[in-house]
Amino acid sequence: MLRNGLEPWHLLIVAIVAIVLFGSKKLPEAARGLGKSMRILKSEARAMKEDDAADKAGTARPPATDHTAH
Repeated sequence: MLRNGLEPWHLLIVAIVAIVLFGSKKLPEAARGLGKSMRILKSEARAMKEDDAADKAGTARPPATDHTAH
């Protein structure tokens, strides 16, 4: 059934449906929110890796500050 996987026209249909459902004014807001969430996730993952590396080295790392609260 899905032998060819995702083709360009599939993406076009998804984009059209998204524009119809959310409207052209809401899409930039949604993209900004998604980008902000991805940055937060990336920074948290990096902090967890640093914590693991510090634990393995036997050194204590100071607690991370919350950069998301303004």
